[in-house]
This record gives sequence, C-alpha cells and structure tokens, in this order.
Amino acid sequence: MSERKLSSTNYYNQSFLEKKCTLNELIYLLSKRWMTEVLFSIEEGNNRFTNLKENLEYISDHILADRLRLLEQHGLINKSYLPGNPPRTEYELTSQGFELSELLDGLCQFAETKIVFEQPAVSSE
Repeated sequence: MSERKLSSTNYYNQSFLEKKCTLNELIYLLSKRWMTEVLFSIEEGNNRFTNLKENLEYISDHILADRLRLLEQHGLINKSYLPGNPPRTEYELTSQGFELSELLDGLCQFAETKIVFEQPAVSSE
C-alpha cells in the first residue's frame, strides 16, 4: 500500500485537518476501502482470516491483512493466537471497537433514511 507523499499538498491538508479535530483522523482511517466492512464482519462473528475472506468475497488477502493490522493498531480489535495443530489466529472487537461499530450503525441508518444519493444512470444499450 502506498503512503502519502510527505511533501504533497494533500499531505499538508490532511495533516492540518487531523490536528484541527481528531474526528478527521478517524474519518480518514475509516474511509479506507473495506475498513468498515471488516469491522462489521468481525462483529458478526467472522473471527478468522478465512471466515472474513469468505464473508467479504471480493477483498484481496493483502488488503484484508492490512485492514486487520490497522484495526488492531488503533485498538479496535484484538488478535489472539490459539495453540493447536495448526495454530490459529482469531480476531475480536475491543470495547472501543464495539462502541465505534454502534456509532457507525447509527450513521448507516441516518444515511439510509435521511440522505438521498443519486444513483448513476444505467445504460440500456
């Protein structure tokens, strides 16, 4: 995954917004493709990498691994190693992860009931 170029205007703009209000930083994190879907999928009980892959049919291994790493890094999920043959890795939401998920669910409901998004025109050709 490419990082933001440190000398770009976009980097300076994002840095300013993040310093202005940490909500901007959270929105930037959550705006990464698949981020909220991975969080919701774990909440639904898909706690292993393979379960997440099956549930999120089109996500690549690379992106899923990256999103799991970011969610863990920000304290939204815990990663547990379970002994056995073969050893297993499982993910679960932290209390912060559950709290965020509830807030996001409220935003989803707001978007579905209060905001009208124009659908792209579909050609019948």
